[in-house]
Amino acid sequence: MNFKGIGSVIALLVAALVASMSFFTVSETELALKLRFGEIIQADYEPGLHFKWPIENVLKFEKRLMTVDTRPERFLTGGTKYVLIDFFVKWRIIDVDLFYRATGGSEPIAVTRLLSIITDGLRKAVAERSIQQLVSAERSDFMEGMLVSTREISSELGIDLIDVRVKRIDLPDEVSGSVFERMRQERVRIAKQLRAEGAERSEEIKSNADRERTILLAEAYKQSEIIRGEGDAEAAAIYAGAYGQDAEFYSFHRSLQAYRSAFNGHGDLLVLDPDSEFFDYLKSSDGKK
Repeated sequence: MNFKGIGSVIALLVAALVASMSFFTVSETELALKLRFGEIIQADYEPGLHFKWPIENVLKFEKRLMTVDTRPERFLTGGTKYVLIDFFVKWRIIDVDLFYRATGGSEPIAVTRLLSIITDGLRKAVAERSIQQLVSAERSDFMEGMLVSTREISSELGIDLIDVRVKRIDLPDEVSGSVFERMRQERVRIAKQLRAEGAERSEEIKSNADRERTILLAEAYKQSEIIRGEGDAEAAAIYAGAYGQDAEFYSFHRSLQAYRSAFNGHGDLLVLDPDSEFFDYLKSSDGKK
């Protein structure tokens, strides 16, 4: 191979090297930043193939959603009790220019600063609430309020704070026993109060039932006496009417009923004066002596 051929090969290699150093690609999941001697030249790259001078360099960053899972942190509640909160963070880069200026393009630095912002926000929110409020339905409220404030601060890093979620809230070992004991005593007190209220209500219901029973029985007895009196009066009226129609027959009928009742059994014995009126109709059919 002559010198001309060698020169052509070298030229081709140099051209290929220059071309490889002059073009770069940006994918759908990346953000790109072009620098010249440390100065930002361009940051708004669309996905595709792009040109750069060999003296320029390109930094690429993750565009997709990222997750930071932390270790449990200790926070002081409004009731001066410590709690351990285990949480994770969802975030992504939205302004690569601002992100590079604020963090130097270092993701670990960005995560450290982001967690510091979130921890400060959580510490302030937890300090305004009791343990009961933290573990109740109000948790979503204070998390939402904390997100609003921390999202504004994290935007200064070129970061969009998507969400902060609490996985678990625990009590430190040194206070969990006393807190649980107080909670148990509180539940026992409430149970005793409910039982006492139930017993009081039971006695009230029994008392009302006894009073109503007494009133109903008295009313029933009153009605029965009224009906009995009306019946006796009607019977007396019937007897009086029958007696008024035929006094002699009425007397005879009553005597027959008395004889039937007196001589109903065997071996009945009556000790009476023979001249008694009881035997009038036995001596004479007209009841006369």
